[in-house]
Amino acid sequence: MKFFHTADWHLGKIVQGVHMTEDQRHVLEQLTEAARTERPDAIIIAGDLYDRAVPPTDAVRLLDDVLSEIVLGLGIPVIAVAGNHDSPNRLHFGSGFMKEKGFHMTGILEPDPAPVILEDEHGEVHFHCVPFADPSVVRALYEDDSVTNHDEAMRCLLERRCGNLDQAARHVLIGHAFVTPGAEPEENTSTSERPLSVGGAEYVDAGRFGKFHYTALGHLHRAHSVGSPAVRYSGSPLKYSISEETHNKGFLCVEIDGEGQITAEHRPLNPRRDMRTVEGTLAEILEMPHSDDYVFVRLLDEAPVLYPMERIRSVFPNALHVSRVMPVRPDGTDKPGRRTEEMDDAAMFRAFHEEITGSAPDEETEELFRSVLDELLADERETVKEAVRR
Repeated sequence: MKFFHTADWHLGKIVQGVHMTEDQRHVLEQLTEAARTERPDAIIIAGDLYDRAVPPTDAVRLLDDVLSEIVLGLGIPVIAVAGNHDSPNRLHFGSGFMKEKGFHMTGILEPDPAPVILEDEHGEVHFHCVPFADPSVVRALYEDDSVTNHDEAMRCLLERRCGNLDQAARHVLIGHAFVTPGAEPEENTSTSERPLSVGGAEYVDAGRFGKFHYTALGHLHRAHSVGSPAVRYSGSPLKYSISEETHNKGFLCVEIDGEGQITAEHRPLNPRRDMRTVEGTLAEILEMPHSDDYVFVRLLDEAPVLYPMERIRSVFPNALHVSRVMPVRPDGTDKPGRRTEEMDDAAMFRAFHEEITGSAPDEETEELFRSVLDELLADERETVKEAVRR
């Protein structure tokens, strides 16, 4: 059986004030054409179909266009789960009757769901759909007080939903989580992806997926495997921040044979415009070749520059951001400081604390910051849920 593994479409994404919908349509048309040419048995979307819980109209229309062409036009099943950016209830609406046409959407957690079952000449392949869910939701659903973080939530979900797998079938898990070897902390692959939690509570152990022949993951935006060639992120189809500048965007073409052995090949998607860094003095930049790429400009001028964006856009009309690179730090050393866009929340707090007080925060202060940030993230999720219910 052959299927395409995609994730993190983030339809409706806005980068530095620029709507990415037409760029997303450009790469999704390539995905559709690949499906038309190769005729996979299914296409997986491992979460974050939209960039926010209440997406703009043009994003909804784009998803409708793509799914109509793939599911109805080509007759290829699409199997999708909700990610942390999505509204579970909105995505889950209509899933009961849409699956009859080949669109299998799992938005909300259900206690004992059946897998999506497809067949090839070797027998059945079971696709187990695990949408993103906050640990508190999993704890309440299964009345399991031991669930206090994302790793324990995944453990509980897999035990309750996939505890007795049919040994005669092959099994694919579709999930949306921050998976690392041993649930050890690891740097995110993109600053455009919001944290699931803070203080180490968001990581899921890759070893939990050993019973599956393949695990199709979403959430991290760089395509890579985790601990095993059979546990993979497809990455996002487009660059959504300059931190993704070196990523090779595309999707995975996965084949599973009759014995459950996996081969996965990365297929590139060519963007309408690249996203990259341009560095130099203003005079040097104004001499560069004209380009329509999305660029983040790092100015090396030591003297102040007036109205740099207006002048830069004569060469790079789609320039998104201009920053100054200071050659000397306030402490007098010649080591350049990190840009704020390269920092996570904790690093920004430490830098701010040091700038204001002259010293790094102690462990108690950092723990207090993490606790407050976690509460704010939880409040944000509840606010989104309440807005969706209304």
